[in-house]
Amino acid sequence: MARRDQRRKSTDHAWLITGPLALVAILCCTAISVISDRPPYGDWGLAFLIFLAMTGISIPVLNFVVRRQSVGVTLTEIPLVVALFFLPPLTVVLIYTLASLIWSASQRFPPAKFWFNVAKAAAATSLASLLLLQLPPLQGVGPGTWGSLFLTVNTITLVSLVSVVGVHVLLQGWQAGREALRTTPSVFLTTSINASVGLLVLIALEATWWSALLLAALFAALALVYRSYAQFFRQHRTLTGMYDLARLITTSGADGSLADVLLDRVRALMQAESATLWLPAQGRHPEVLLTARVDTPGLLDVAPTPAILRERARDLAKTLSMGRLLGDESALRGEISARQIKDVIVVPLRSGQAVIGTLEVANRLSDIGHFAPGDIPIFETVAAHAAVALENSRLVDRLRHDAYHDALTRLPNRRRITGALDESVKIAAPGEVVALLLFDVDGLRQVNESLGHAAGDKVLAEVANRLRASAPSSALVGRVGGDEFLVTLRLESADAALELAGQLRDQIRDEMVFDALTLDVDTAVGVAVHPDHGSDAATLLLRVDLAATAAKSVPGSVQLFNPALESRSLRRLGLAGDLRRALDQDELEVYFQPKVTLRERRLVGVECLARWEHPTHGTVAPEDFVAVAEHTGQLSRLTEVVLREGLRRSRDWAQADHPLPVAVNLSARTLTDQHFPDRVQELLTEYGVPAQSLTLEITEAGVLDGTDRPIPTLHRLRDLGVRLSVDDFGTGDSSLAHLRRLPVHEVKVDRSFVQGMATDPGDLAIVNAVVTLSQQFGLAVVAEGVESELTLELLQDIGCEIGQGFLFSRPLPYERLAAWFGAQADPETISGSELPRLRVVP
Repeated sequence: MARRDQRRKSTDHAWLITGPLALVAILCCTAISVISDRPPYGDWGLAFLIFLAMTGISIPVLNFVVRRQSVGVTLTEIPLVVALFFLPPLTVVLIYTLASLIWSASQRFPPAKFWFNVAKAAAATSLASLLLLQLPPLQGVGPGTWGSLFLTVNTITLVSLVSVVGVHVLLQGWQAGREALRTTPSVFLTTSINASVGLLVLIALEATWWSALLLAALFAALALVYRSYAQFFRQHRTLTGMYDLARLITTSGADGSLADVLLDRVRALMQAESATLWLPAQGRHPEVLLTARVDTPGLLDVAPTPAILRERARDLAKTLSMGRLLGDESALRGEISARQIKDVIVVPLRSGQAVIGTLEVANRLSDIGHFAPGDIPIFETVAAHAAVALENSRLVDRLRHDAYHDALTRLPNRRRITGALDESVKIAAPGEVVALLLFDVDGLRQVNESLGHAAGDKVLAEVANRLRASAPSSALVGRVGGDEFLVTLRLESADAALELAGQLRDQIRDEMVFDALTLDVDTAVGVAVHPDHGSDAATLLLRVDLAATAAKSVPGSVQLFNPALESRSLRRLGLAGDLRRALDQDELEVYFQPKVTLRERRLVGVECLARWEHPTHGTVAPEDFVAVAEHTGQLSRLTEVVLREGLRRSRDWAQADHPLPVAVNLSARTLTDQHFPDRVQELLTEYGVPAQSLTLEITEAGVLDGTDRPIPTLHRLRDLGVRLSVDDFGTGDSSLAHLRRLPVHEVKVDRSFVQGMATDPGDLAIVNAVVTLSQQFGLAVVAEGVESELTLELLQDIGCEIGQGFLFSRPLPYERLAAWFGAQADPETISGSELPRLRVVP
């Protein structure tokens, strides 16, 4: 309702132009009556005939629509030329004004536009007639008369055009005035042609009035030519508009301005009051409803037409049209009448056989304009181009989305997170840090191998959902790797980041239920903050990854980055080439740590341990160069070096009548090598060592990884006669029950429990349970980390038979081990009834 009041108020402003035009007409008519030297009125018979001619040909043959108004070009200049030559000035003004009044009344214009047309006709003809009186008198039909009449007719056109531009500027602004001025060339061209034809008619009539018969026939033919020209002009304008629209659609799809370009151009091409695009919600794309209106800048998110029109066009998958010239649907007539819609065309937008939305235009511009059946094919062609462009735009958007998001979890990927971090670190906020929390899911490989990758994908999707739901709304949650998720946001400090990391980790640890399966998933969390740990995204991502890797060493921990982690990582990276050279040049040594019976303290074997004295870095920790070997493909060579040295020494001891079994550590990755058992057999044969003299130790995480992958290799090794031992038992998530299905002979209790036995009742209970159950399963038990007499006594009390640790000896090179053999017995501690006790070798 408010909108209609606004339009009426704007139309009423047209009187600011109509009033001065009427005043100009009155003043010019008064001046004509004063200065004219001939009667101002007369020749009513001829005037009536010319009036009939003017009225009959006042229907526009060319129409230019500017915003809501139309500018018509007629053939009235032809009888006007005749009237200016034969009739008195005021008679010309009168018949021209009456002809305009009758035509405006026939079109049922509203009052403001009706009186504007009448005042414009009166002002233009009176001003032109006054100008004609100031020119030399018309005598004959020579060139002087031609010039005077030609100037007079164009003056009428000029006054009319200026009036139209003025009313457009007044009602709709300067942009509408500029659009009206663009019609100037066509209007003056038509006026000049009509004036020239009128002069020819005047010459013929001056020669003989019988020429009027021939002129009538010529005039009818001329009207047909104008009609054809008007049709050609409309077709040319339509084709030009469609070409421009197609070109702009092609160039505007990538920058997101497609809807703006599409709707504005469609509205202008169809000369409609409004154009509306509707795209229902589809997938991650929300519903789109945008409208371009002729008098409203930008796009509106409402439509002037009822939603039932769009829904019906989509459901029927066909064009829906309503209007005076388009037919009607009685069921919907009430819907559009209530919204003052005089005509509307709704076309479905197709993508293949599917309808993805609708494009519609409503209310043909100007008071007399209506959509015609010929407009429907044009609009359907436009809609086809629009549908292709919209689908391509969505495809580009989908490709862009996929390039920056993970396909499984729909979270931002590493590329997207890196870009967001680059922007975040550029903005300095006092009292805040940019925190990075990297969550590494533990045990995902075991889930994939035990239950299949589909189960692993479900775990990842559930972790993503929990992080998304639990993280603060300001956080960016993304997946940066196979089992790694990153949360980044601004916080007060690194301590706040650690606290949040712990809270999110607790949320992830809740049980995950998939059908009948329940899983417990834990994560290791690394934390890094800007600016403390890096000034750019790449550095921060590298360092938070180092922190997460360090957190893996303590299951379920949260680790804040510190420089020591980076120096160790860089050191490992630099060791890769050096390790290859060290293996080539036999620079690695093998040390031996004795395994001793706890009661008799009798030597029952040695564990072979690789040691590396780097020429630059000094002693390299075994966990460092073993990790390097695993990641650089040198693990098999390292394992073979230790195996060869251990078997060689075992052969030498056997030849010296001191047979001594040897134990060699294996990586979990070695158990995936199907050729490894064959290689062990070859080495046993080469050195002539009995298979039972070799023990292969595999960590609990490697042999009890929740899958059956290591079992075939273990069975093949046991079939060779090799003894198998589970190292570091108790540090993983397995139980002794899992050992029943594995072909192992021995369990080694991790040093962390053994060393805590004397002070922690829980550790004592764990060791006691392991020893008791292992013995029931027929497994030998070795206690690692025996470093005190009290621990030794406790182990003896619970029935543990074998131990190794610093209480007996540190790992020794071969030469020192030989010396240790010679000094095993301590004479000062031997009594007649006691066994020799081993001496501690530091």
